[in-house]
Amino acid sequence: MYNDAHNLQTPVRESTTAAQLTVMTVNIHKGFTTFNRKFILPELRDAVRKVGADVVFMQEVLGTHEEHGKKIDSWPEAPMYEFLADSIWPQYAYGRNMVYPKGHHGNAVMSKFPIVEHQNHDVSIAGPEKRGLLHCVLDIPGCPMQVHAICVHLGLAESHRQQQLDLLCKISHSEVPADAPLIVAGDFNDWRRRANDKLWKEAGLREIFVTAYGEPAKTFPAIFPVLSLDRIYVRNCSVHLPVVLPRRPWSHLSDHAPLVAEIHL
Repeated sequence: MYNDAHNLQTPVRESTTAAQLTVMTVNIHKGFTTFNRKFILPELRDAVRKVGADVVFMQEVLGTHEEHGKKIDSWPEAPMYEFLADSIWPQYAYGRNMVYPKGHHGNAVMSKFPIVEHQNHDVSIAGPEKRGLLHCVLDIPGCPMQVHAICVHLGLAESHRQQQLDLLCKISHSEVPADAPLIVAGDFNDWRRRANDKLWKEAGLREIFVTAYGEPAKTFPAIFPVLSLDRIYVRNCSVHLPVVLPRRPWSHLSDHAPLVAEIHL
């Protein structure tokens, strides 16, 4: 099923084209503040808009929830990813991971550029946790090749994450051309920092904060980050000035601090 013959040591390419895009990743915690005390999706949408990212990777996005819609006055009629995208990101894709009687949630990608295809991979391991990898293919103006973007939300158990990372590496070879730009972003739950070496050695993916500053960004909890759970990895592209967004207003809007970076293709 997978092609493992790809050269795993391909370095990040210094792009000679003018094509670039700003990417952002954020775990939106289903539109609620920490401990689900308050519904803040409209505030979150305003904050995401102000960042001005071209492509937004989101985790814990509610597709629908019947009970919330009945109890919360400001609950959107459209699915959460459509409400967030609105008129700013005309293209979006949603990958449903967790399904329950009242609704479902998963990962989503919003893009200012065409998403020509997308596929959601169920990477759940036995047990109640449901996880997925949402793979989108984008057409970016000025870029001669299609750009591949994979939105990630991995499990809480170390053994589950290792298996999910294996699947991510295989997908990066089987579904992504060896020379195509690839961006992988999301909530890795990798508090032991074991993903970086594996993704580099087995998939040629470099973590952008490690490359720029020598260590991954601390993103959790957003109010006082001590754990490096959220990541952005790239292959066949370069990165300019990756940043962790400031505590205000983000510590109020999510339990994860968002990451933003300018990607040169």
